[in-house]
Amino acid sequence: MRCVQIERKTKETEIVMELNLDGSGQAEISTGIGFFDHMLASFAKHGFFDLKVSVKGDLDVDCHHTIEDTGIVLGNAIAKALGDKAGIKRYGNDILPMDETLVLCAVDLCGRPYLKFDMTFTVEKVGNFDTEMVKEFFYAVSYSAGMNLHIKQLDGTNNHHLIEAAFKAFSRALDTATQTDPRIQGVLSAKGALI
Repeated sequence: MRCVQIERKTKETEIVMELNLDGSGQAEISTGIGFFDHMLASFAKHGFFDLKVSVKGDLDVDCHHTIEDTGIVLGNAIAKALGDKAGIKRYGNDILPMDETLVLCAVDLCGRPYLKFDMTFTVEKVGNFDTEMVKEFFYAVSYSAGMNLHIKQLDGTNNHHLIEAAFKAFSRALDTATQTDPRIQGVLSAKGALI
């Protein structure tokens, strides 16, 4: 079972997370930010990950620390659950439609963090979620997990749809990348290491 629990406590946030990469899409999410809860639940559902998240953050300041720190913990959980990455497909990609919106996501679990983020939002907030935090969340995930992550808006205008499509495309790409293939001996790398 590739299932982990991580706890992280700072002066800004207290986070407890459980992640099962081989789940069925069950989610129990409580971050204090309704739209963010919805996005994390969508991530779990569409990636077939079981995810429990409890966050107590300094929302009296703003949503930044809660969202960024949750991304850090999720990235750490992904890395820990993957272990030595033996047998995983490593790469995954998805192009996800959502009404007028189309978003591309590609993942490489190579051990080298990098985020290429190409999305444009036209409002500052969706609910109590600052739209500028979408990039910050995925940056935190990519660097904490050691993954190469590309997210690109191909079409769309509705900010809710764009963000949700990004989370869903990411979950589907990650699901593919974390699956194992019996043909892969060790790690999928000509140099014999994913780093």
